[in-house]
Amino acid sequence: MRLKVWKQQDASFFEQAILDADGILAPTTGECKVGMDIGYNGMWGFHPLLVSLANTKEPLYLLNRSGNRPSHERADEYLDKAVHLCRRGGFKSILLRGDTDFMQTWKLDEWDKSGDVTFIFGADARKEMIARAEQLSPADWHRLERPPKYQTKSDPPELRAGRDNVKEQVVIERKYKNLVLQWEDVAEFQHRPDLCKQAYRMIALRKKISVEKGQEKLFDEYRYFFYITNDRTSSAEEIVFSANDRCDQENLISQVKDTGTGSMRNPLDNLFSNWAYMVISSLAWTLKAWCGLLLPAAPGPHHQTHKQQGRSIVKMEFATFVNSLMRLPCQIIRSGRRIICRLMSWNPWVSPMLRLSRQMRHPLRC
Repeated sequence: MRLKVWKQQDASFFEQAILDADGILAPTTGECKVGMDIGYNGMWGFHPLLVSLANTKEPLYLLNRSGNRPSHERADEYLDKAVHLCRRGGFKSILLRGDTDFMQTWKLDEWDKSGDVTFIFGADARKEMIARAEQLSPADWHRLERPPKYQTKSDPPELRAGRDNVKEQVVIERKYKNLVLQWEDVAEFQHRPDLCKQAYRMIALRKKISVEKGQEKLFDEYRYFFYITNDRTSSAEEIVFSANDRCDQENLISQVKDTGTGSMRNPLDNLFSNWAYMVISSLAWTLKAWCGLLLPAAPGPHHQTHKQQGRSIVKMEFATFVNSLMRLPCQIIRSGRRIICRLMSWNPWVSPMLRLSRQMRHPLRC
């Protein structure tokens, strides 16, 4: 069914599939759940693996694991499954992203040779890596300029008075240790991991941080972050921005874990039954994403508005979706051999819901 939903999308949808992988600590207060263990933070529970499609925020694969298992365990296996699924779906290229735990050097050559798989993984800032970054000449480094987080619809920032940073004022008044980012630089060099037969681009991000206490500056320090990739065309800045975009998966994790479907409450008595519960309950979030993907947007003056409504449903929090499009008070009337559903309230999402209901009457065909 997922492939059928994807095939209803326009051609631009299939340019690139972005797959994010991360481990999630799912705590439990139970004491008799088979498979539970102590995580790295001292919390009892499980440690599920989530592989999701960043384009639509769909959870593609969930694997439940014991609480003491490392984040990357079996990640290569499930990333390969997700890659195969996206190929069947018709995507032209696939991007794999993950933090430092997912730089699985034994798989990098295989993914690179496939031709349609690109990866961006965080790399540990080991002493050897920092030493190589520090050996680069000043000409190899250039300033990283981050774009604004969002565009304001009112006056431009230079004409609008900024609000006072209350948090910053409290830190200064109480003379807490304060880390202030001064600027960021990026550079790159070639690096061949121990288990790889060829070298890849290693993007180094250097942050200059001012360590302050109250209004006094104590000293400056540099912190380094590294990203390994086989993307040989994008700029170093674009690699850093794409790696940072992976943080949006935390919003999906929050929805699936706690505030949305509650898929990781672990209400059952063993590892595998809780795994089944995670998969089944997370389908509710997937259905929400499909509603946004299947929302019709016919050509005409409202085409862009309807497309934006579909994207908003895909990104919408689960509680908002349920309250805005599902839990609508409705009066059911039987009259003249008809059943009339009379909506008793209105909100801006009623019109998209009615268009979606007409779309759902037809079977999905490939």
